[in-house]
Amino acid sequence: MLIEFNVANFRSFKDRQSLSLVASSGSEHREQNVSTTGIAGLDLLRTAVLYGPNAAGKSNLFHALRALQVLVQFSATALQQGQVLPGVSPYRLTKDSAEGLTEFEISFIADDGVRYQYGCAVRPERVVKEWLIAYPHGRPQRWFERDHTSKDGNVWWFGPNFDGERAQRKVWQDSTRDNALFLSTAIQLNNTQLRPVFVWLTERLIVLAPGTNMNPFLSLELLKSADGQRRIMEFMHAADIDIDRMELKEEDMPTSSEPTAPGMVQLRIESGMPPGIEAPQIKQFRILAWHKRKDDGRAVAFDFGEESAGTRKLFEFVGGLLRAMDSGAAVCIDELDRSLHPHITRYLVELFQHPGSQQSAQLLFSTHDVTLMNVDLLRRDQVWFVEKKPQDGSYLYPLLEYSPRKGEALERGYLKGRYGAVPVTGMTAR
Repeated sequence: MLIEFNVANFRSFKDRQSLSLVASSGSEHREQNVSTTGIAGLDLLRTAVLYGPNAAGKSNLFHALRALQVLVQFSATALQQGQVLPGVSPYRLTKDSAEGLTEFEISFIADDGVRYQYGCAVRPERVVKEWLIAYPHGRPQRWFERDHTSKDGNVWWFGPNFDGERAQRKVWQDSTRDNALFLSTAIQLNNTQLRPVFVWLTERLIVLAPGTNMNPFLSLELLKSADGQRRIMEFMHAADIDIDRMELKEEDMPTSSEPTAPGMVQLRIESGMPPGIEAPQIKQFRILAWHKRKDDGRAVAFDFGEESAGTRKLFEFVGGLLRAMDSGAAVCIDELDRSLHPHITRYLVELFQHPGSQQSAQLLFSTHDVTLMNVDLLRRDQVWFVEKKPQDGSYLYPLLEYSPRKGEALERGYLKGRYGAVPVTGMTAR
């Protein structure tokens, strides 16, 4: 489960900013909205929402999460020596920041039930610092640290609780390029102790940054089985989508001159291709949505492309969200309400807060939908804001900083500017 994320000197974030999913002591909606972790004094929120005006920096928080994830997943395998680190973009409106370090730090509970605190400080051309702290028995254990800021070059330190013979550690250390993370490199060289950390950061953390969508392949896979179809339709019906059933058909690819028909989905299947074949195999599927006629109840099939943008968007979410909830993932979505009715957005939030849902599944999202800022749905500690200062860039702060009363009309207060993070609108006549 995601505990806390910190970022500094990244895009619009100049100074270090922190977002925490640690629940306060408030009693409201505790059974639905709070998960117990088994760690004393550490209860975590199942959902959290981020509000703020356009261009304040909301999306950059999701860019930061994704940038860290990409570094962990690919820095050891997809880069060559001398290549720049992908996604690393410092705050450029002051000289010190433009030339300074971008820093990421994330705290979470992995599948092994252990709390971890992992971070790195980087420049576009190299990793400067990297560290990992584990809490297997409640107390912190610093497993490794890497620091390139000394005049002696890279300084490495391994704690007594970090596994591996000295010679083996030396291999992992020497194999780590300047532009690769030690965590990523050690995993490629069969380090098993770090695997829970790597798996959580690359598989249990799901980040839909701006411009990315949930992979529809997961929803298509569900449609291939009777049980999967049942789960999809339960989801769609609960969201009040008027489709009786859905069907998936694989069809021949059209010629290059033929346009893709509505309701068709093209998937690139790259795994298992023989060496030397550059062009990936492409499969095409037709999704049919069956509706009942209003006069006689007979079923009529429609190409899925004829359904509304909101219905198609929801279908994209179904497979990924169900998979994420089954595995207890932390799902982070920028602008959850894109193309979705406010009632559907609320339903997705309630899905993660349902008492019967997977305890460790979480949803962190940004939105402009102020109807969600309701004490009947969210606790006061679940609401965060982002605002931009002219000289200091974007900054994050929780609603709790304003000490709202229990039962306070949060939506009304926010629209009146009581908590900040609202746009200043108006035009000056010439």
